[in-house]
Amino acid sequence: MVISPKVRGFICTNAHPVGCAKSVENQIAYVKAQGLSAEAADAPKNVLVLGCSTGYGLASRITASFGYGANTVGVCFEKAPTERKTGTAGWYNTAAFHSEAKAAGVQAHTLNGDAFSNELKAQTIETLKNTIGKVDLVVYSLASPRRTDPETGEVYKSTLKPVGQAYETKTYDTDKDLIHTVALEPASQDEIDNTIKVMGGEDWELWIKALAEADLLAEGAKTTAYTYIGKKLTWPIYGSATIGKAKEDLDRAATAINTTYANLNVDAHVSSLKALVTQASSAIPVMPLYISLIYKVMKEEGTHEGCIEQIVGLFTQCLLNDGATLDEVNRYRMDGKETNDATQAKIEELWHQVTQDNFHELSDYAGYNADFLNLFGFGIEGVDYEADVDPQVSW
Repeated sequence: MVISPKVRGFICTNAHPVGCAKSVENQIAYVKAQGLSAEAADAPKNVLVLGCSTGYGLASRITASFGYGANTVGVCFEKAPTERKTGTAGWYNTAAFHSEAKAAGVQAHTLNGDAFSNELKAQTIETLKNTIGKVDLVVYSLASPRRTDPETGEVYKSTLKPVGQAYETKTYDTDKDLIHTVALEPASQDEIDNTIKVMGGEDWELWIKALAEADLLAEGAKTTAYTYIGKKLTWPIYGSATIGKAKEDLDRAATAINTTYANLNVDAHVSSLKALVTQASSAIPVMPLYISLIYKVMKEEGTHEGCIEQIVGLFTQCLLNDGATLDEVNRYRMDGKETNDATQAKIEELWHQVTQDNFHELSDYAGYNADFLNLFGFGIEGVDYEADVDPQVSW
């Protein structure tokens, strides 16, 4: 079939297998060009990536395998293609990764299912035992709007709301090409607690516990969970909102992991990364407008980076650097090129100026939209989108 993007709201309901494969190839080529080496100090050998199929998680898996020659086990939740429907982008990304990993002679094993469940944790443990063994790096990059508690079966749903007081701000409706005002009522305590259950550190801790109890954590293993902190313009929906409360719980979890597994010298840190177009960020009020503006500013400054550039930097400057700088709550920070005062001042000036009439002039919405389509394998240079392709791709 000939596959064209079908965009509905903040999601694309289909994906292009060849485009996704090309995107993975491009990221691999970037990593290979960086001169990374399996001989580097603390280079990972066996890596578990939780949320391995898109965005920062996929970039982490690519960096580990094609920068350092690491074997990987990945966990994701993706839909396979059918005769009438394409698979999800993450499905095609993973298929391409497996193909490239096989050609490179590194092991790649992927489990597809609910990463929050005890069942998938048990399956992952068995897979590790039967394949790569102990892991020396665990990357936690899961993003989900809901989570089922593995013990009680209760379903928790996250909420995108401010805490303490109502919040009104500009946002951009990508469907209607419209700048408008959005008003958000403050979250209840129950909504805050639910969001922490979904997006906080509890599941990260459960994964580390399962690995430790199965004797699958290597001595000195490193683990990191990804987050976004932002600055003044996004704090009302991030830092001082329900998401922010969940992110604070990630910090708590990192401290708890370090304390609980001190006998193994486990090194746990939250990593704060820059704002980028992802399937998650597209759904958050404020972010399409904010990201369109930071793309404009950071590209003009020459500081813009995508997922793969951020993650290669994280590995080289933080994860594998004993002298890495940490912030006041022990986080790695890869967001400095975005959150520094000078860059934020430029973004804030544009924020106050932007209107419906000048939005496309003041922002880089073209770049935002291109990155959004790229997530699903569309708009990738070198791909013939008029060609007939087979959506039935397997791992």
